Amino acid sequence: MLALVCIATVGAWIGFANPLFHFPLAALAFPLGLAWIGLRATSTKKAFKFGWFAGLLGGIGSFYWVVIPVQFYGGLPWYIALPCPALLAGIMAVYFGLFSVAIYHAGQRIIGVPLCIIAGLTWASMEMLMGTMFSGFPWINLSSAFVPWPFALQGASILGAFGLSGVFVALAVALLLYSTYRSALWFAVGLAVTITAFGFYRIETFEEPEPDFMISIAQGNVDQGLKWDPGYQADTVKKYVKISLEAIQKNAPKLVVWPETAMPFYLQDKTPLRRALEILAVDSKTPILTGSPAYRVIDMKTRKYVLLNRAWLIADTGRTTQSYDKEHLVPFGEYMPFAEWVPFEKLVQAAGDFVPGKDNKPIMLDGVALGMLICYEAIFPELAQQQVERGANALLNISNDAWFGNTSAPKQHLNLSIMRAVEQGRWLVRGTNTGISAFVDPLGRIRAVSTQFQAESLSAKIAPRNETTVFHDNYSMIRLYTYGLTLLAFGWLIFRAKKKEQ
Repeated sequence: MLALVCIATVGAWIGFANPLFHFPLAALAFPLGLAWIGLRATSTKKAFKFGWFAGLLGGIGSFYWVVIPVQFYGGLPWYIALPCPALLAGIMAVYFGLFSVAIYHAGQRIIGVPLCIIAGLTWASMEMLMGTMFSGFPWINLSSAFVPWPFALQGASILGAFGLSGVFVALAVALLLYSTYRSALWFAVGLAVTITAFGFYRIETFEEPEPDFMISIAQGNVDQGLKWDPGYQADTVKKYVKISLEAIQKNAPKLVVWPETAMPFYLQDKTPLRRALEILAVDSKTPILTGSPAYRVIDMKTRKYVLLNRAWLIADTGRTTQSYDKEHLVPFGEYMPFAEWVPFEKLVQAAGDFVPGKDNKPIMLDGVALGMLICYEAIFPELAQQQVERGANALLNISNDAWFGNTSAPKQHLNLSIMRAVEQGRWLVRGTNTGISAFVDPLGRIRAVSTQFQAESLSAKIAPRNETTVFHDNYSMIRLYTYGLTLLAFGWLIFRAKKKEQ
């Protein structure tokens, strides 16, 4: 069984994005190994034990970067920060242990293609649960491993990223069973051909307007350790102004995008720092969209207020005309669950917890409706879905991946974000502090990308689209059918088993 654990672990380490060696097809070894564990196990306990262990090791290889924000920005000593990736991986591994258990029980009752289909449904349901339970953290999304191969992503426009992951798992299990069941071999060939043929067909036949809306991203590469130092605020503003002016003079963009909390002060207050941004927008006749913390007073008498992680649009008149407040906050980063038991303060330096925004509408500019996603909001399909429902014809993700250093996280974060572009059939503009900033077309192809850890601008034209994908039009139905078919399948297996016992 340990050999099977190794297969799953290596598949996760190599298959998901990392700085050393990334081979997308290797990601299939992760669910293949977990399914193999389930089929080889002699009991429910052993299936869960080894499935959980494989998930733990695979998760540690994907989450090791958690040490950096916890130690360097959370202020914890290394001996407390070091176990944090294992703790997170151990929690997420419960899902993978349960997947092995599901295959263990299903494998005793069905064989061949039906087993492959149930495996795919189970995995898709599992990833959806990962995105909803306990605030949600759908980071190990199998389909995102295939971002370097855009043709392999196109199924997400129909089934979504989670549904496409289920298809890949069905393929992986079919490859596992092909030597035993001839039907599984043909099923695997059929799936592989369908994924490939549909992918290339959609890429070749996809129609969109000629990109004509120029956007420039300013990537400041501001040191996270200095960012919130009051003495460094003016230098931060000067840095972003300088980068932006160079981009404006060279490309004449209709919008300049600065990252999440690019301005580490309250932009809503009338200060000389805010005035510098107003002057830039007015003199250059270019709107600026920037991230900044914000506050909302809820009791004037006691001066009680709440904090928000906000994106501001400063129009070319110098006025702040529109904004977006982050809706899905990062636990332990922007608010503290179980604060009385956790031995450190939240990672974002601000007085008090942030609160989520509500009823955000897209940012409107010259006929382009930008659906905002701040930081890791881009890993949640429902938030991009919501923005497009509200009229977004392009997606804009601003983030601050300086938290993660030179690790796998920025690449994984980018890949997860790209899935939203394919699901919704929208251009994705992604501006970050230290990279990776990028322009991604509706087919998930990276059209322009920044250099990590370098202060620079990145400019490209995008095309707003109003057409919607099959996934967008049937979002709720797809989720309902995925959960429903999974429950029906296992309900049928249980009923069949009980009937045999009678």
